[in-house]
Amino acid sequence: MNNNIPVVNTIKERCRVCFTCVRECPAKAIRIRDGQADVLAERCIGCGNCVRVCSQNAKQVRDCTANARMLLQGEARVAALVAPSFPAEFAECEYHEFIGMLRALGFDYVHEVAFGADLVARQYKRLLEENPGKRYIATTCPAIFSYVERYHPDLVPALAPIVSPMIAAARVARKLYGPEVRCVFIGPCIAKKSEMLSDMMPREISATLAFSELRQLLYQHSISPEKSVPSDFDPPHSGNGMLFPISGGMLQAANLPEDLMSGEIVAADGREPFVGAIREFQSSDVDVTLLEVLACEGCISGPGITNEAPLFRRRSLVSRYARTRAAETDVEAWRANIDRFADIDLTRGFQAHDQRFDIPSDEEIEKVLRTMKKTDPEDFLNCGACGYDTCREHAIAICKGLAESEMCLPYTIEELKTAVGDLALSHQQLTKTQQALMHSERLASMGQLAAGIAHELNNPLGVVLMYTHLLRREIGESERMGKDLHTIAEQADRCKKIVAGLLHFARQNKVLRQPVNIPELLQSCMKGFPAPENISVKLENNMTTPVADVDGDQVTQVVGNLLTNAYDVMPDGGAVIVRLTDGDDRVNIEIEDTGPGIPEDIGKNIFEPFFTTKSIGKGTGLGLSITYGIVKMHSGDIRFTSNCDPDQGPVGTTFSVMLPRHEHG
Repeated sequence: MNNNIPVVNTIKERCRVCFTCVRECPAKAIRIRDGQADVLAERCIGCGNCVRVCSQNAKQVRDCTANARMLLQGEARVAALVAPSFPAEFAECEYHEFIGMLRALGFDYVHEVAFGADLVARQYKRLLEENPGKRYIATTCPAIFSYVERYHPDLVPALAPIVSPMIAAARVARKLYGPEVRCVFIGPCIAKKSEMLSDMMPREISATLAFSELRQLLYQHSISPEKSVPSDFDPPHSGNGMLFPISGGMLQAANLPEDLMSGEIVAADGREPFVGAIREFQSSDVDVTLLEVLACEGCISGPGITNEAPLFRRRSLVSRYARTRAAETDVEAWRANIDRFADIDLTRGFQAHDQRFDIPSDEEIEKVLRTMKKTDPEDFLNCGACGYDTCREHAIAICKGLAESEMCLPYTIEELKTAVGDLALSHQQLTKTQQALMHSERLASMGQLAAGIAHELNNPLGVVLMYTHLLRREIGESERMGKDLHTIAEQADRCKKIVAGLLHFARQNKVLRQPVNIPELLQSCMKGFPAPENISVKLENNMTTPVADVDGDQVTQVVGNLLTNAYDVMPDGGAVIVRLTDGDDRVNIEIEDTGPGIPEDIGKNIFEPFFTTKSIGKGTGLGLSITYGIVKMHSGDIRFTSNCDPDQGPVGTTFSVMLPRHEHG
């Protein structure tokens, strides 16, 4: 068989990579690469299962309509060889009308392949009688002997050396009309296209048309039963060869019934049954003299048939036609024709085209399985979604370049879940980064404004304070004027503190990093910011390496601000826990209080300058803004978690400060 000419191709634009074709291909001749299904010509047996099951019509059969049209327009005489399954396709018209349409299309002769089947059936009977004890696989179906040549090459000698009915019919036509006649086979089988081009056979068929292609030609030429003259097949007419399209029909035509008692002759059809039957035939577990197998459920189910009627409806159409023709058959004339063409050579040979591949090593298979996260027995679902029966078969196909790991649906779903999770995390991190960037930009703008205002206010406030204190010294505290001056001085001092905070917030000084013992720094800070008597403070040091390169003064200010805020939110007492943890490249400081917590609507604004929940005169709203700026100058991060609802657990707030252990280069 010519292995270089593909019978089926994939239209990539239509392929949705559902793996149905992979699942239905008995030869596993479909490779998934870069998310597309490719039919490998050297492995394809032409059974057409992929064509039949593809819901997207993404499988394209090699088109012979142009070749047939050229033959019909040429000078040579052309004979149509019609497969006996035609009643299952053209159920809308009588057989006389069908033949008339073929003649209207331009065929000079219209012959029944069923007569070739009669000759082939007699040849099978003779083969078994002359070779008692030998075991054979019938070769009427080209997809079957193609499968044996490729995947059971050891069984090639067991292939019955007999041509198919198509070739037998072509040789009858050539004997009738001479070798110059051109023969066009018309039937349901696309494997005939490969058989036509076989290297083991002379070119006796000029074109093969599937029934679907014939309908296309009839439509293009506007040929219908009403516009055609009814006609009959050219002789010789057939006998029981009309039953060949039905499973077991060849056995009945050859008078070789399937004996369930002896089991010497066995018939099987369909994708899975024919594969299993050939496998059992090779194992010699069954005592079979003749194995008659078809790749389809009879030729009435061939991929070239467009009639969507149920299987048994199509079968009944063929049986009814056979009964009708049998009633019209001149048995004596039929026998005379059988004898007349008895000298036609019906023998042929076959050649192995081994497409089996060596099974990869267990290490290679396990490596592939690990990439699909199949390490435990429960991971091997064997769901068949990939098109292969087991996860191991899928892994072997991946090793041989026929499949991809993404074909595994459970694996792909898990990968998708992971990707969605990673995407959500990235989105969350991006959102936080954007918020931090916007916050930093706002702080920078406000810092510039604050610096200008602070410098302008600082000197006038100093003058006000100086003259206030001079007046107080002259007047004294006893007078009413003295009390008013005291109030002026007190409020002016408060303004000075606000201005000082503004300057501290707006300053653009760099971080002065030095090796600092963090636990010792925090112990000192806790002494410098003592807690009220009704609040307990505890330090939990879980650091493995206490020294980090930070600006000690600024870190002290950060911790002091956080401690002071914690004390202020617990006027009735509580507890504060300061925790220290670290890693190779970071230092983590957590300050947890048992206060009332921070409501969500307030939490989004706490790092804004001048935002405070304290009463007037109790705070400037700059502490956390300054803290935020110091942490960011250290290339660190500050976050908080809080709970205000006692029903959801203990209330309180935890601020987490994360600082790099060393300055990023």
